[in-house]
Amino acid sequence: MKKAVTIKQNHEFRRLYAKGKSAVGPAMVVYCRKNRLDHSRLGLTVSTKIGGAVVRNRARRRLREVYRLSQPGMKQGYDIVIVARSRTLTTPFPALMDSFRRLCQKLGLWEEAAS
Repeated sequence: MKKAVTIKQNHEFRRLYAKGKSAVGPAMVVYCRKNRLDHSRLGLTVSTKIGGAVVRNRARRRLREVYRLSQPGMKQGYDIVIVARSRTLTTPFPALMDSFRRLCQKLGLWEEAAS
């Protein structure tokens, strides 16, 4: 993923948590807010409660891949933060994809024509 399409700054995460819309699923929480760019940006959060560095990085890789595969069907111009939950690692990948899509539809991020 290109550096320009990721959210890294703490103040950007805090703004999304405070002012963005959220949707909660068993494996993840998705926050979103419209940005003034022509592309969407992704931020990932994985708590140390989930596990050590290896486990957290595996959760990040899974969520990043879910986002990458879902991106063609999503609206552009949003900041999106995905917060991993403990079930992120144990949920089968197709179910993780389905969960992310449902959360995006709930937030209005999914293009209806691409369904």
